[in-house]
Amino acid sequence: MQRTLFEAEHEEFRELVRTFVTKECQPHHEEWERAGIVDRSAWRRAGEMGLLGLTVPEQYGGAGLSDPRYDVIVTEELAFGGITGLGLSLHNELLAPYLVGLTTDEQKARWLPGYCSGETVTAIAMSEPGAGSDLRGIRTTAIRDGDHFVVNGAKTFISNGLLADLVVVAVKTDPGAGRGSLSLLAVERATPGFARGRKLDKVGLRAQDTAELFFNDARVPVTNLLGEEHRGLHYLMRNLAAERLSIAVGSVASARRAQELTRQYVRSRTAFGTTIGSFQNTRFVLAALHARTLAVQALVDGCVQARIAGTLTPEDAAAAKLLATELEFDAVDAGVQLHGGYGWMEEYPIARMYRDVRITRIFGGSSEIMKEVVGRALRLDDPTAP
Repeated sequence: MQRTLFEAEHEEFRELVRTFVTKECQPHHEEWERAGIVDRSAWRRAGEMGLLGLTVPEQYGGAGLSDPRYDVIVTEELAFGGITGLGLSLHNELLAPYLVGLTTDEQKARWLPGYCSGETVTAIAMSEPGAGSDLRGIRTTAIRDGDHFVVNGAKTFISNGLLADLVVVAVKTDPGAGRGSLSLLAVERATPGFARGRKLDKVGLRAQDTAELFFNDARVPVTNLLGEEHRGLHYLMRNLAAERLSIAVGSVASARRAQELTRQYVRSRTAFGTTIGSFQNTRFVLAALHARTLAVQALVDGCVQARIAGTLTPEDAAAAKLLATELEFDAVDAGVQLHGGYGWMEEYPIARMYRDVRITRIFGGSSEIMKEVVGRALRLDDPTAP
């Protein structure tokens, strides 16, 4: 099915991103996986090629774009290319609403040039040992002391956690105020009292540095407050739909990759005197996945169009993430099965995908949370609902 989401200029940009993936990422990805972290040179190269800060105004080194389809292309090409460690989507899509939308002119001049060049890697720190999807459970505090906030607490599961030079941290600036106590602080690498913990030993996504962060009387200047104090929960919640849509975009591209790898394999692998691609079971499995992919891709593209129009709803983004991540897992699982014993060998990309994709049904809100978001929007407990 021909996609209608993109125009000619988008496809030209896609070729640039694809060149970056094939020349600057794929030759080094196994090395990054062994090291458990992406080399900083890849970030700088992305900046040189104009792949960072796409929505940042040109005066700060960005592309000044307001079209989210360019970010979609970056996410798709990284996923289809099997690049799981380089967190460009996190940097470009998840951080931009905070570092572009909430910053003062002084903050923009201080942070955005490095953000666009790749010299400043970013991360966002919400999850804590006792608080995941429930942002109201955050316990990290930031108490005002003159011209500084004194921050105490811990964060975990932080992507780009070791590389990050600038971390947007969700904190309680008025611990007794309930949901109105959350604020966002931009914490810089050299902040006194800010320390990185261990690099977490994950099942998959091994090239991505995921870390613990600790704050022990960390003194963060008041000038690093993002937006208004006590409005942090509002800022975080309004950006969740875009985050979940970004995950859905990557998951559909990953599902397409899994099917392409499997099609290539079944066309050449023989059993009982013929290729396994000629078996009815193989055709049925891949036909069903192909049909699902067409449907989910249409939903995701529709959500992207809704985001462009400013009409993307939390429940539609949640539905897209739910279906896309479930499709991704099923496509990879079927691919492993059709590869047989070779599907369990690390030398085959489908095996590495098997350990990598399981997390997408959890991060950004688990599948169960997505069902809850969609279910609440149905208003099944309200007999007066239309």
